[in-house]
Amino acid sequence: MKASLLTLFFLSAQSALSMAIEIPDYKVTVQDGKFEVREYPEMTVVRTASGDGDFMRLFRYISGGNEGEQKIAMTAPVLMKNEGENAGMSFIVPREVAAAKVPVPKDAAVEKDTVPAGSFAVYRYSGGRNEANEQEALGALRAWVDKKRLEVVGEPLFGYYDPPWIPPFMRRNEVMLRVAGTQP
Repeated sequence: MKASLLTLFFLSAQSALSMAIEIPDYKVTVQDGKFEVREYPEMTVVRTASGDGDFMRLFRYISGGNEGEQKIAMTAPVLMKNEGENAGMSFIVPREVAAAKVPVPKDAAVEKDTVPAGSFAVYRYSGGRNEANEQEALGALRAWVDKKRLEVVGEPLFGYYDPPWIPPFMRRNEVMLRVAGTQP
């Protein structure tokens, strides 16, 4: 009984949290179980280079650590790029803020950037954020992309939707590969 109540509590908390946080708009053009091809519009992000303290730098930025001292709502997913150009962590700027003027970061390690509009092959998985889970998910996505004969035109991007207190088996994680179609 206690386990059932605890599970119900976590599901309720996760549902409430996910409804309150803005996620980017996208259009699904192909659906195949946990795999999708999505069309995303251009997204404005704030990002840091890969290193210790990335999350807190970005969190300070959205908490008012910018030239306008503007508080900016948290969005999901938190984007991670582990290799290639622009490796690091990014927060997606809410649509309303991006449509107005995105405040300049006070921290020189934080910069404004964009993720160009495009087509992405996406695989959704659960579990904790670690290299083994990321590599397994990326392997599954690459195999699916090869099977569908899609042309990959970029480095993998990982999206993490849930805070760390959500149990790993309930987390929404995604790995994305830009594919030929709409390209930057």
